[in-house]
Amino acid sequence: MKIIEPKAVHDLYNGVIEGKTVTSSRKLLKDILTAYENQDKEENTERVMYEVYCYEEDDKLQPGSLSWGLTVMYPECVSGECNFTRGHIHQDTSCGEYYFGLAGEGLLLLMDLDGNAWAEKVYPNSLHYVRGNLAHRLVNTGDQVLKVGACWPSCAGHNYDWVETHPFPVRVYKKNGEIICK
Repeated sequence: MKIIEPKAVHDLYNGVIEGKTVTSSRKLLKDILTAYENQDKEENTERVMYEVYCYEEDDKLQPGSLSWGLTVMYPECVSGECNFTRGHIHQDTSCGEYYFGLAGEGLLLLMDLDGNAWAEKVYPNSLHYVRGNLAHRLVNTGDQVLKVGACWPSCAGHNYDWVETHPFPVRVYKKNGEIICK
């Protein structure tokens, strides 16, 4: 029997996902500035707001295939509004997803198709099930890096446009260390 090395490695608490089929992307403030309520032109728009890593097999569109991901969010604010991911709903709304907190603290914002929104606290070891028909977005409410892992069916797809045309009705701010949701 031949023994081979794994195709990817995820240092759950101290690192990122690395491997041949791992993809990564980085969102700078300039990429998402228009999503913030107050777009301060004095902000350093070149700063990194978050990074996303995704490990998928070559057969990602085969029924039953899974994707493994990691979001790394920095403790940034824009005019007092806490750093958040772009957010999405799945293209195939029958596909759910698991999120799990690895480091830092934040919120998982959820919104149903009728625009009703709520949040779950995210922190190390927290586990979250996201139904496929819920829009979802992460928010870093802490003073440290927020790391959140995820696992979802590879065929789920990501519909970012839906969230742009149906924006979350809640914004999260930090003032004097206190979290304020409006």
